[in-house]
Order: sequence, then structure tokens, then C-alpha cells
Amino acid sequence: MRDVAVIGVGMNKWGELWEKSIRTIFVESALEALDSAGVDHIDSMFIGCMSSGLFTDQEHLASLLSDYLGMNPVGATRVESACSSGGAAFRLGYIEVAAGVSDIVLVGGVEKMTDVDGGGATFALGTAADAEYESYHGATFPGLYALIARAHMERYGTTREQLASVAVKNHANGFLNPRAQFRSKITVDQVLNSSEVADPLRLLDCSPITDGAAAVILAPVEMAKKLGQPIIKILGSGQATDTIGLSSRADLTYLKATEVAAEKAYKQAGIGPNDIDFAEVHDCFTIAEICVTEALGFFEKGQAAKAAEAGVTARDGSKPINPSGGLKSKGHPVGATGVAQIVEIVEQLRGESGDRQIKNARRALAQNMGGTGGSTLVHILEVIS
Repeated sequence: MRDVAVIGVGMNKWGELWEKSIRTIFVESALEALDSAGVDHIDSMFIGCMSSGLFTDQEHLASLLSDYLGMNPVGATRVESACSSGGAAFRLGYIEVAAGVSDIVLVGGVEKMTDVDGGGATFALGTAADAEYESYHGATFPGLYALIARAHMERYGTTREQLASVAVKNHANGFLNPRAQFRSKITVDQVLNSSEVADPLRLLDCSPITDGAAAVILAPVEMAKKLGQPIIKILGSGQATDTIGLSSRADLTYLKATEVAAEKAYKQAGIGPNDIDFAEVHDCFTIAEICVTEALGFFEKGQAAKAAEAGVTARDGSKPINPSGGLKSKGHPVGATGVAQIVEIVEQLRGESGDRQIKNARRALAQNMGGTGGSTLVHILEVIS
């Protein structure tokens, strides 16, 4: 296996991009990544996308996006794993370079979600749940995560104010991110008094529906050394699955797939959770960030909400989480989220994040998951020069 580095990143501003097509937003990010890397060709490409057919009536993205990027006849593959599609695409690109099959690989993620109304978007997202045992009976993702939140509150005494502190912190970070969908600071009271979605979750506990894309360029570390940039090496990659339905899990409050994927990534990297300087994690709902940071080993079970309220996960805390603003503020175009996490980490490790820069960051982790945690990817990156 060869050592692999991220040599280029690109990402457009996320939001409601009604004037642009799915091909346009993907190509914008891909061209920015190619320019960032200083390369004019790729050997192959992987595209994370959950549900372009339901959101935009467009499938067969491998052909469409390689064509409009001007890269035909390059080998291209669309990767689907619900909201972890981007993370899964990144892992496949990493493996292809590490195995020596390709030298330069583009990994992109894209989703265009606002071309349908709220009902259409809810239906499309709901296909990532168990269709027979959850969606058929009316369960949506806000409802499923509300069950997780209520169970966490009952077991560990987690409070509504602690959940709200996650949203407040991520919006404070997103306020400093020029590519974030919602650049607005909020307060705990605003979260608590926002519209009820599914008790105990309120509107400001939930990530938005978003149009957006992100892209990275991967290459062997030996090639990266010739480019004159800080080398961002991939130290570890882990992937795991769990039951798709919540009712089949022994513990609603714990994300087993995240724990297993993290264990694999930590083992490959030869480090543990205490060696991570900061992380980008899947905060599709505020309770998700709490459960994820416990499963990653950053906090003991039942302690992450208290840590968030105490400022431990703030940008200037001892374990910063989601300096980009996370899904909550930056936005959540589901197929692009996992790749955008890598973009944020690379820019932070290069010292290019401006006002939201994490001081002295050398090593970071990205966690991206599908559904209620039925599939999870964890990647660890380090700056080595």
C-alpha cells in the first residue's frame, strides 16, 4: 500500500442554488480542486451522491459529470451510501491510489436538493430509512432522531439546553465560514423557542436542505512532495455498518458503526482519540453530534452533552468539533457532506481557515454517516510538512 495525500480541494458556496444545475455546481468545485492541486488531468474519479434521480430526475452521474468536467474517457463511478456517500467515495479513491491502480484521483460529492418541494425532499431522504418498518409507518428522520434524543435524555439526564448548545456552537463557527448556508449566530433561547419538529427536537436542532458540491484530489505522498505545499497525509480509514432500523438495535443512544469504523481508523493510524486535535462530524441533528462524539471515544457515554455545554467542543476548547459550522450551519447536501468535511480538514491543517482557524492543528478526524448511523466512514488526516 502506498501512502496517500490530499493535494487539492474545492467547494462552492452552499445554499439554495436555484439558478444552477447539478452538473454546474459539481464542475465548479471540481475545477477549483484541480486548480488547487496544480494538475490538468486525472486517472479516475469517484462521485458521492445519494439520490440525484429523486431530487433532479438525473441518474448516470459518472457519464454526465466526467463529460461536463471535460475528462472523458476517464473511468468514473457514482457511489451511494445515503448521507455517507461522500465519505464512501473518499475511501474508494484513497484505496485506488494506495493500491497503485491510479496516481491522480478526483473525489467529488454533490447533491441538488431544492429543486423539489419539502414533501419531495422528505420522501427522498426517507428512502435512507427502513422502507418497510420505518418509512411505511410514517417515521421520518426528525422523528427517528427524536427517539434517540429522548432515550439519551432519559438515560443520561441530557437536557434541552445542552442539545441547544451544539446548535449555538456550530452556528458561531459557520458565521465565520464564507461558504456556509446559514451565516447567523443564534442563542440557546432561540433554539428552545423555535418551531417544534418532533419532540424534543426543534427546528434549530435540525440541519437544512441544501444544494452544494465539494471535491478533493488524491495522489501518492511521493508525488505530493514535489508540489511545494504542506502534505496532508491520510493516516487511517475505517468503514462499518449497523442495522438500518432503530428498532433492531440494543441501545438507541449508541452508534456502534461509528465506534467500529473509528477503531479501524485509529488502529491503522496507530493513534487514539486523545491524539486528535479537532474533528468534523455528522451533526444532522444536535443529538447526532452528541452520540457521535461519544462513539468516537472523545467522551464517555452520557458525557458529551455536558462537554458541549461547557465549551469543550468550541473552536477554542480542548476538543473542537465542527469548526466549519457542521451540517447544522454550513448545510447538508447529503452526497457532498463527507467530501466537504475533508475540504475543511485540509484547509485547517494547511493553516488556511482564516478567522475560524484551529491553532496548532496537526491531526484531524472526519466522521460521516448514513441514515441513523446504519453506515459510517471515519478518516484521519495529518499534516506531515
